[in-house]
Amino acid sequence: MKKIAIYLTVMILVVSSVVSLESQGYGQSSGKVLMIPREGYSNDLDLMLKMEVGVMTILLKRAGFQVDVATTSGQPIIGPTERIEKVSRLADIKLDDYMGVVLACMSVGQYPGPPVSPEAVAIVKRAVTEGKPVAASLWSAIILAEAGVLKGKKYALFRDPLKTDANFRLTDLRFEGAIYSGTGVVQDGKIITSGGCPWAERRFGMQNRAAELTQTFIKAIGAK
Repeated sequence: MKKIAIYLTVMILVVSSVVSLESQGYGQSSGKVLMIPREGYSNDLDLMLKMEVGVMTILLKRAGFQVDVATTSGQPIIGPTERIEKVSRLADIKLDDYMGVVLACMSVGQYPGPPVSPEAVAIVKRAVTEGKPVAASLWSAIILAEAGVLKGKKYALFRDPLKTDANFRLTDLRFEGAIYSGTGVVQDGKIITSGGCPWAERRFGMQNRAAELTQTFIKAIGAK
């Protein structure tokens, strides 16, 4: 029932709000959050911008946070109808200004995927070292693995990247030493991961975890 309530709440927010990813937060900001979408082409880019990045942004702003989006290039992210115009360069980001980091899936990270941004890896590694919450949606957990911060940690993903099956015949050795813990939302300290996103929901019928991941991240920021 709780998961259904979360899903219905998010859908009401999306349907009843005209969402601009550049708009100011609702009420006074209590801090800033850095969101890093993965760059790369996706057939479902509109879906991911609206139902992942858009939903995360709504929930974060309603919790009082300012959301800044940054990528390696700093170029606008433009889909057929959805877009993010205001994007910073990761190289220009001052992590001290942020309370935590959110890594959006954007459905382009599946192993072997595109090269992982070294700037994103550096930011994630430093954020974890400094005890800042880091949330990774689905395949963006690859960034955590590349940063070496999952060793000995429980994490969620679409599937166990160290096992092969009829559909996935490659393994991702970057996840060696980490503890695969299913497809739900998994929190281990200040690292929060999920194995579901809007793309996985549409493609495989898996649960979209964007709202649950974001709410867990918000609670982690407030935890002492």
